[in-house]
Formats: sequence, C-alpha cells, structure tokens
Amino acid sequence: MRIKRRYFLGGAAAAPLAISCAGVRADDGVTLAAAPAELQLAPADYAPTPVWAYNGQVPGTALRYRRGEMLSARLVNGLAQGTTVHWHGLRLPNAMDGVPGMTQGIVPPGGEFDYWFKLRDAGTYWYHPHANSLEQISRGLAGVLVVEEDTPPEVDHDTTLVLDDWRMTENAAIHSGFDNRHDMSHAGRLGNYITVNGLPELTGELRPGARLRLRLVNTATARVFRLRFDGLRVWQAALDGMPLADVAEVSEVVIAPAQRVDLLVDVAAAAGEEALIASVERDATFAMAIYRVNGAAVATREVPAPLPPNNMPDLTLKDAPTVPLVIEGGAMRGLPDGAIWQGSKMDVRALAEAGQFWAFNGIAGVPDAPLIEADLGETLRVPMTNRTAFSHAMHLHGTHFREVLPGGVLGPWRDTLLVDPGETREIAFAAENPGDWMFHCHMPAHQMSGMMNWIRVS
Repeated sequence: MRIKRRYFLGGAAAAPLAISCAGVRADDGVTLAAAPAELQLAPADYAPTPVWAYNGQVPGTALRYRRGEMLSARLVNGLAQGTTVHWHGLRLPNAMDGVPGMTQGIVPPGGEFDYWFKLRDAGTYWYHPHANSLEQISRGLAGVLVVEEDTPPEVDHDTTLVLDDWRMTENAAIHSGFDNRHDMSHAGRLGNYITVNGLPELTGELRPGARLRLRLVNTATARVFRLRFDGLRVWQAALDGMPLADVAEVSEVVIAPAQRVDLLVDVAAAAGEEALIASVERDATFAMAIYRVNGAAVATREVPAPLPPNNMPDLTLKDAPTVPLVIEGGAMRGLPDGAIWQGSKMDVRALAEAGQFWAFNGIAGVPDAPLIEADLGETLRVPMTNRTAFSHAMHLHGTHFREVLPGGVLGPWRDTLLVDPGETREIAFAAENPGDWMFHCHMPAHQMSGMMNWIRVS
C-alpha cells in the first residue's frame, strides 16, 4: 500500500510518540478543570489554536485505575457556559451519568460537581461533556479513562491513540458555526485537520518483534476512521472496552465516533524499516503513526490470548420484548410525513426552521415518554432500521448491548454501533441498571437536531 505523509494545514516535523500509557492515578480524587486554553495543534509555523480543554490538555488528563477501584473526580467549570462530564461506556449509577436535565443539573460557569463511583469493568473508555456536546467536544473537551484488568496481558508497551478531526480556519483557529444546518442534515461536522493525541502525526521507535497494546479511541464528532497497518501484525482484542471471546487477526479497523478498539500488535517489520498506522480516505491513504524499527529483536511470542472477560449479564432472547427503532430524516430523504417535536406534530418546513432534521419513530428530540420502559433484569430487543442517506453511531448509556446476528447468534458486547444507510441492525441488552438513560446518535450534529431518545429501567 502506498502511504503518504499529510498535513491539512501545511508541513511540519512530527512530534515524538509517547509510548507509555501511564495516566493519572489519584486515590484521593482528581480535578477536571474545563477551561479555555491555547495549544499548538497545527504545525509550528501556525499560531497556537484557542481550544477548550480539561486541565489545559488535548486530549484531557488520561485517567488510569484498576477494575473495582473507586473513581473520584471533581469537575470545575471554567467555561462561559454550562457543562457536565459523561463517562462514556461505563456501567455506573444513574446520578453519575452526566446528562443535564435527566441525571443531574447542568454545572454553571464557575460551578463544580463531584463524580464518584466504582469501576465495575476493565477496558478503554472516555469522558466528555453532555451539554452543548457539538461545540464543547469540537473545541477539545475529551479525555481517556483506562481501567486495567486484574491481570493485564504481557506487552512491551501500552499506549492510547486518540483519533480526532478539527474544522480549522486558514489561521488554525477552530471554525465556529456549530449551528450549521448543512452539518445537521448531512453527515455531521467533519473536520479538515486530523490529529492523533492532539498532534498531526506521531513518531516513535520500537524493537523488532515488540508487542504493543494499542487502545484506539475515536473522539471525532462525525468522522468514521478506517485504519490500515504496515509492518505490524494486528489482533483485535476488545470493542468499546469489552473483551472479545477470541482475538481476531485483522488487516484493517473501522472505528466510528465514540467507539474504542483494543488491539494487540506485534512489530513484524525488521530493524531499519518502518511500521505504520494509516488512515484510508477517499483521495489516498495517509500515515498517522510512524514507528522506526531499531535495535535487537524481541523473542517471538505465541498468538495473544483473549483478554479476561468482564462480568456481563446473560441475555435471554426468547420472549424478550421487541421495540423497533426507525431512523428517518436528513438530506435526500427528509421527513415527508413530518414528525412530533416538543409534543406537536410539525411538517418538514417547520421542523427545519426549528433545527430538527431527524426523527426516531416519528419523534424529533427528547420526548416526554421513554422509548422503552423496562423492568429491572429483563432482556430487551431493539431492531434499528436506518431509512436515511447517512450513517449513524447509535449509543446507549448505562449498559452494553450485543448485536443479534442472523440465526439469533449474539455478537460482541458494545455500547456504540454504526448503522449504515439502508441497514437494519438489531441489538439486545439487559435492563440491569435502574434509572433514565439516553439513547442517541453519537454524531452530535445529528443528536442536537432530532436524534435523541431515552429508556427507563425501574
């Protein structure tokens, strides 16, 4: 495969890759201060970019714990608007989920909020605002949370790659226009500048035969990354934090917004060669991470074993209630029959004037009544049919689900599933966590323009 170097804003030397994935361990708690900052996202011949950041960093402070430990984090809001923190993918108490108006009040400018909960599951997770999500995430508010297994796999390096894109002006400022109707009604807010861990390109050095654990996190608001590998032997080990029953050797990985993929990787390139991770895009394939391979070879290892599983609930599909979810709207398909918004039936023109372009089961935005009312412990099935012209990354809060494949076979555990145009993909989940939980598209431009609903477990 022919791989190019690429900078959307111009050329620059790549910054060194920090192989470590140490993260912050704070037994007495950690502070996440959300505030404006200026960071050098673009190459050095551009001015620093004004961003919003946790603790002055993009990505925000990396948090690292062991399964079963307590997380204690204080959000300090230094923004000029309200915010919260949502702990994406975690099974946690409802009051800690970070959804304003549903699980907590919004944290006002100058305000604080304490999050405190036990980390039930090992895996790769992330945190981000759930208030004005499109603008706040697009300006840089996102960070990674790693929860270690009781016995982590033997690797030489454990590193996280945070994939993101930014819509930049020619002066390396973040483009405003977060209410852009084209973004809302089409594919979302796609950026023109891609970073990995806040940098345009990562470089590092590895020994031949070294084994890595690569934790991929897509914090972009709309871009679906398709990654390929050169000089690396790659096994997929976990999706959205949840280990696969068997590791699967892969040549490429597709990762939608909000998804995570854990890879176990052996360096196959010889000393003096390069090992690459590349992004496949419409016009070409571009290097995102470049490892120089040098030094004495590491002894060859066996094919990696599966990661230790988390304690997940049993799913009973027989006689499980089924609640279909029909996704409609957007450009090229529209809502010809209109939709209900804020309790009133509206035609497509009135919906567009209100900034609502999408609907779930004929309802735009968060309705008064939940999509599902479930009894604690029961299994639910939700076939999701995408009648739109665009893909949607569907995310359920508070639990994980499994896709129901042909023949009733259950796929891997996930918390976010990409549903492409024309597809019907069915999920099943256990109503194991009491409370009110959001169910929405994790492309925030779609979320804010109609694609939000909720479930109630009681």
